[in-house]
Amino acid sequence: MAIREIRKKGDPCLEKVCHPVTEFNERLHLLLDDMRETLEESGGVGLAAPQVGILRRVCIVEDSEGEIIELVNPEIVKAEGEQTGLEGCLSLPGRWGIVTRPYTVRVRAQDRDGATFEVEDEDITARCFCHEIEHLDGHLFSEHCDRLLTDEELEQYLKEHEDEYEREDDE
Repeated sequence: MAIREIRKKGDPCLEKVCHPVTEFNERLHLLLDDMRETLEESGGVGLAAPQVGILRRVCIVEDSEGEIIELVNPEIVKAEGEQTGLEGCLSLPGRWGIVTRPYTVRVRAQDRDGATFEVEDEDITARCFCHEIEHLDGHLFSEHCDRLLTDEELEQYLKEHEDEYEREDDE
């Protein structure tokens, strides 16, 4: 396993539509293992293959229990409700925006061996599903924002939502 370089906004990889995975082999397993290690090192909660320079429909998401969900060829099959909140991205370090996403999301995907499964979650994990799957289509969260927050605006937002973010940190 290895930690891979995370591509930053402006890198052409982040603007391209990824190709479906058709071979479920050791190369895919290595990619998923490297992405997991890269995510753990970065402190993020999700990572998509184009963020490490690979144009394949692969992403990983850390759920609210701290478990990593590997998603190969994922697609959102159901989305309900609405949540608006703070969002950032490893490819836009230090930048934050307010984004509205579905509250509950169901994803159909394949695992590292090609078996199809569905997973449904809500809140931050649902937000991550949407965010990471958008990367696979060449999009960044910043496209949903009127503007990115300054450091002062971020501090103000966190102060105003202090109770909400303290609960998430405590869990």
